[in-house]
Amino acid sequence: MTEIEKLDAGLEYCFFDEEVVARKKRALKRSAKLNATDPADYGAQLVAVRELFGTTGKNIYIQPNFNCDNGKNIHVGEDFLTNYNVTILDIAPVYIGDYCMIGPNTLITTVGHPLSPTARREKKACGKPVTIGDDVWIGGNCTILPGVTIGNNVVVAAGAVVTKDVPDNCVVGGIPAKVLKNLVVD
Repeated sequence: MTEIEKLDAGLEYCFFDEEVVARKKRALKRSAKLNATDPADYGAQLVAVRELFGTTGKNIYIQPNFNCDNGKNIHVGEDFLTNYNVTILDIAPVYIGDYCMIGPNTLITTVGHPLSPTARREKKACGKPVTIGDDVWIGGNCTILPGVTIGNNVVVAAGAVVTKDVPDNCVVGGIPAKVLKNLVVD
């Protein structure tokens, strides 16, 4: 298998591979285009987002600066909003449902690196998808780690580091994040 085939299959791959680097360069250029777009020009911003992301709902609001590793692996639903300085490292797919908000300085990452120093010297990595349900609010300065699924109607408290799956209808917070409160659906 080529390194890009390994990456797409969810296997360990070399992130310095030429094809893998080409994906990242494309995302860097399209992220730069989005970030250079006048944030008050919603139409131009929407065009730039749709060129960058895999799929989107109708209403998408992204504040500068936004960064990603691929872009085409990001799939967002209706009424998606990010605040300032959000990064989505989408080496693997990231699925975000409808009516979701992401606070400033948040990182969603699908990429991890081996514990072995030899493998890290060989520039190895592995991607695991992230899935976020509907009606999720991720507060500022949060980190969502590879392989995590966040349920529907979840609030991730500011500063949380989400290392494990989160059930529906709750508030999570802390490092690592844990359920702080169950929510009643209205």
